[in-house]
Amino acid sequence: MTATTTAPLTAPPPAHTEKRPSGRLRAWATRAPLLPALIFMIAVTQLPFVATLVISFFDWNSLYPDARHFTGFANYSEVLTDAALRKSVWTTILLTVAVVLASLVLGLRLALLLDRKFRGRGLVRTLLIAPFLVVPVAAALLWKHVLYNPEYGLLNGLLHYVGGPQPDWISNTPLLAVEASLVWQWTPFMMLILLAGLQSRDHQQIEAARVDGASDWQIFRHLTLPHLRRYLELGALLGSIYIVQNFDAVFTITSGGLGSANLPYTVYQSFYQAHENGLASAAGVLVVIGSIIIATFALRVVSSLFREEASRA
Repeated sequence: MTATTTAPLTAPPPAHTEKRPSGRLRAWATRAPLLPALIFMIAVTQLPFVATLVISFFDWNSLYPDARHFTGFANYSEVLTDAALRKSVWTTILLTVAVVLASLVLGLRLALLLDRKFRGRGLVRTLLIAPFLVVPVAAALLWKHVLYNPEYGLLNGLLHYVGGPQPDWISNTPLLAVEASLVWQWTPFMMLILLAGLQSRDHQQIEAARVDGASDWQIFRHLTLPHLRRYLELGALLGSIYIVQNFDAVFTITSGGLGSANLPYTVYQSFYQAHENGLASAAGVLVVIGSIIIATFALRVVSSLFREEASRA
């Protein structure tokens, strides 16, 4: 009978463990390339805003720099109670609401047109987008001289051809003249947003509705319009953010005259013409606060759109 010997069990050699960087270190390594852009953005946008905020608490006329003194919220009170400034706020609201609503309606009609297949659709889409790509000052100059000029403008030229009157468009309807130029420029923006919404529809659901005998109007009312609600909200909010701050069209077309001065133009007048740095800074801060409030709602709409697309995918 032979004895069996077993080799002694030896523990395996310890595996070579690499020292991995901690999660915090990896996070900083990921964010490090973005730090220069973040620092640049803070230096360009936030530091001037902080300086504007500080100046808004001072009674500061640049013609009398030695007479400046701290006044607290007096400048904000004057902005909210001064009749001219209140009128400019009301003009800003009218301008924004009119331009956004008209741009949304026209943009929706154009988006519905471009959602159909027809020959030359790509060329038509490019031509319709072109107004949004024009520099704002150039667009305002185009409307002021090429269209509105009472002597050689295109509008009066067409009226002269049919024997109509020759009105001075800017003097007779200054705010409408500004609104028309802004609608022309912002309709393509609304069209692109709504066209993206139309192309994200469930086409099988639409085909099923057609099979069931639904008309085009019923499909638009009960399927297309509810689907476009988020896109309409997004277009209205983004358009409001930009149009509230619009300065180019008012300055170029009417120079703020005849009751067409909005709040950004009033800030320009207070700062560059009246040299009231504190008052202009207070009005500018109020414009920024209003824009931030609108932008907050816009970001919520964008995030909800992303969540809907993610759940649909």
